Formats: sequence, structure tokens, C-alpha cells
Amino acid sequence: MQFIDTHQHLIYRDRCGYGWTQDIPALATGDFTTADYAALTAGKGVSGSVFMETGVDDGDYQTEARFVAGLIGQGGMLGQIASCRPETDAGFDAWLAECAGLQVKGFRRILHVVPDDVSQSAVFRRNLRKIGQAGLAFDLCFLARQLPLAADLARACDDQILVLDHCGVPDIAGGGFAGWAAGIDALAALPHLRVKLSGITAYCAPGTVHLATLRPYVDHILHRFGPDRMLWGGDWPVVNLGSGLPGWIDLTRALLAGLSPAEQAAIASGTARAVYRLD
Repeated sequence: MQFIDTHQHLIYRDRCGYGWTQDIPALATGDFTTADYAALTAGKGVSGSVFMETGVDDGDYQTEARFVAGLIGQGGMLGQIASCRPETDAGFDAWLAECAGLQVKGFRRILHVVPDDVSQSAVFRRNLRKIGQAGLAFDLCFLARQLPLAADLARACDDQILVLDHCGVPDIAGGGFAGWAAGIDALAALPHLRVKLSGITAYCAPGTVHLATLRPYVDHILHRFGPDRMLWGGDWPVVNLGSGLPGWIDLTRALLAGLSPAEQAAIASGTARAVYRLD
């Protein structure tokens, strides 16, 4: 498998603020750069990447996208998924227009860090539809308990591609399979939904990142969505809280080993190319 990593974060503290990292010792200090990423992925079969907005402080999300635009084309970076604020009309259209010149392939608003009703407003949904009308995908970032909210939002925006990040954030450490699985089933019934195989090792209890731990969750996603609606992401450097990036690549290969070459290729790169229009 040759992977396109659709979830490559970067941290450059001289450019932006990353307040969310301050209580996470593994991420609280230092930079996580394109050079670091290249060293970790050398020889691991990662043929390209798409930068994913890194949850920078509110005042910096546009600064981040403008900075990253200058990195695209280096080290196999194919484009970026930028942050946005669909919950407010102020400046939204102008930001959408500017992003057309920043190699933006999609947008994301992290929704588990704001009140649950943010994504339920008419303003949010109207602006989300504008993203779809521009031919761009929108990544959904919800906790497992919020999957019914994700389904409600997706039903209201049913003519655009939406991508559920991190397999819907299952509480693997807490054994929260049943509730998560029910939420996944509802989302998988919506044909415009895609799901990102990413992030899940960070949700395991320490010392339990093994194939046997992950397989029930990955198999459920596979059975409900199918390989043609799945895409892969590294989630570096957050993945350091679980397996680390090289370890996650190896685990992915093992988890998907039973699939056909065509199915493996769809998850590794084919779906990503279609969703983010990388060709």
C-alpha cells in the first residue's frame, strides 16, 4: 500500500498558538515540522500528504492556512484542509474566497470543543452548504457521544461530501463499543458520508495498542462503510499518544491485510484522491 496521509498536523510555535497542547506533556513543547514528518515516514510507503488544520488558537486559524499554503508542494504535501467558523456569517464568505488561492482541498471546524448546539444552527448549516457548493469536502470532528448530532447535521447537508474524522472517536479505553457502533451505523446509512481511519490508537488505554484491541472497531467501520468510503490519516503528532506514526502505519497494514489489493488501495489513497480532488 502507498498511503496518502489525509491528516498531517504541523506545529510551528513561532507562527501560531496551540493552547490545546499545554496539558498534554508529549505535545506541550517544541515544534513538529515537515522535516520531522519526513524523517518518520521515510521508507514507510507514504507517497503524499494533506495538511489538516491543527486546532490553533482562534485568532490564528487564518494565519495557519496562509503559512501552510507556502509549504504545499514540498515533501509531497498535496494541499490543505483549513479551519473555518461556519457558525458566524461575519467574514465567512471572504475566507472561503481567499482559501481558493491557498490550495485548500476542504475545511474543518472541530466541534467537540464547542457547545453541542453550534453545529445545529441555521447559520452553521447554511455556511456548510456553501463549502459543498464550492465542491469541497468538510471534515466532521465529533466525540462518540455526539454522533447523533453528526448524523443530524449530515442529513441537513445531504448533497455534499462529509468526512467523519478518527472513526468517530470511539472510547476504546472505556470499552464504549455499543453506543459508538450504533452511531456509526446511522452515519454509514448516509451515502454522502466518508470515514477516516485515523487517530484511534490515542483512544486506547496505555499499553493496550494491539491488533486485537483495534480490530473490532476497524472491522465495524469496514463492514458498515466499505473500503470505497474509507480514507487513511496519520494524525501526527497526536498519534504519539498511542502508537506513534511509524507504528500506526504498520498497524494499518496488518489491520487491512485481509483485503484485496484494490480495497487496500482505496483506503490508502484512492478515496482520498476523490474526496479532496487531489488529481
